[in-house]
Amino acid sequence: MAWVAFLVVALASVVVVLAILRSGRMREKYAALWLIVSLAIVVVTVWPGLLAWLAGVLGVALPSNLLFFLAILMLLGVTLHLSLEVSKLEDESRTLSEEVALLDERLRRLEPGAAGPEDPR
Repeated sequence: MAWVAFLVVALASVVVVLAILRSGRMREKYAALWLIVSLAIVVVTVWPGLLAWLAGVLGVALPSNLLFFLAILMLLGVTLHLSLEVSKLEDESRTLSEEVALLDERLRRLEPGAAGPEDPR
């Protein structure tokens, strides 16, 4: 009977991800990952022997150990990807700040007093 709960959770996660995607709060590349995870939950729920078979093929003692290992790998991958995204955004932010500072200085030279209040530093 637990498989019904897992199936409901997987289907609910698909609905939630699609709703978030439709509202524009998540980009497609991130939604795809969560949809794949939800699909994997559905597959393992519908065919529970698949995880046991895969654990046997890979030489893992317990199917739950394989499931935890795969979940950890996924979380590490998501963490790495988000770290790369943050690094890229930090570089872009620094570049934009430098460009704004240069434009501000250029504007001050062209039109004194037009660039707004002076920096109190």
